[in-house]
Amino acid sequence: MNAEFFAAIADLEKEKGISADYMLEKIRQALLAAYKKDNPDCGENVVVDIDPEKKSIAMYVQMTVVERMEDVYDAEAEFPIEEAERYVKRPKVGDVVNVPVETKKFGRIAAQAAKQIITQSIREAERGHIYDEFTSKEHEILTGIVTRLENNGGVSIKISSNSEYTEAMLSPSERIKGEELREGDRIKVYVVEVRRSPARGPQVFISRTHPGLVKRLFELEVPEIFDGTVEIRSIAREAGSRSKIAVWSADPAVDPIGACVGPNGGRVGSIVEELGGEKIDIVKYSEDPQLFIASALSPAEVISVELLEEGRSARVVVPDSQLSLAIGKEGQNARLAAKLTGYKIDIKPASAAE
Repeated sequence: MNAEFFAAIADLEKEKGISADYMLEKIRQALLAAYKKDNPDCGENVVVDIDPEKKSIAMYVQMTVVERMEDVYDAEAEFPIEEAERYVKRPKVGDVVNVPVETKKFGRIAAQAAKQIITQSIREAERGHIYDEFTSKEHEILTGIVTRLENNGGVSIKISSNSEYTEAMLSPSERIKGEELREGDRIKVYVVEVRRSPARGPQVFISRTHPGLVKRLFELEVPEIFDGTVEIRSIAREAGSRSKIAVWSADPAVDPIGACVGPNGGRVGSIVEELGGEKIDIVKYSEDPQLFIASALSPAEVISVELLEEGRSARVVVPDSQLSLAIGKEGQNARLAAKLTGYKIDIKPASAAE
């Protein structure tokens, strides 16, 4: 029986990564708790001896030998010589004798208490592994499977990392606007944060609207970004509608925009498809704010950029025919360009500038 018990502990360590030492300590605590349930007046002289090498578990009460029954001061810790003789040969006054405890005689409530401690210990260990695993994936992309659609617009998604699985909630505010999801769909999500929760276990906060999702998707699709040849210097995003990314390369032989677009637009096309048709503008980053602002307003043409003294702001002049393109629908192009560059941008048509 003991051999089977230790084999089960070894299987638990192998399959769930729960340390055998951790489980054996929790089992020791569970046995002590069970004994104290049935013997509420017991002291600290109850011992559980677990020996993994010999595959043995023993539980006993350490009793001190006194001469006569009349000398017994604490019945839970002392007994007379005649009773000690049942366990050892020729006991002497003052000896400490180990009295075996038969765990199979535990009452139902005591056994249930022990089972509850062991079950809770396994759950806590599993939660610890899940927390450690998913904490290492913060600010990374994971692939998940849609398991449930909530009435409030939230989506329950099963995400995995190595051998660990957990359920994460994609809240309505973190969903891409207009994106239709069905149970069983596989989608990529961005891990924003992982928090401990004593009641519910680790909580993994995920997003489909975070700019970090766009950045990680480009790292997956563009080898030059992954190896550092091309760098993403800035991202501005309005999820589900449009994103702008600024890219740069220290290698003059590498076209950072061309690398991101890919042959026949295949690389950026894959990202657009993953994001449900979200438009992506790729512009060239520059240390020169004027050049960077002009690029950020792409696809509009820019005549001039003037940096203003008050704060980080600029006045941009565009051809009259390009004004609506520079501003964009509902001001989106100008708004994203401002987020991308960190400058307030005032756009004027050439006729008004004159």
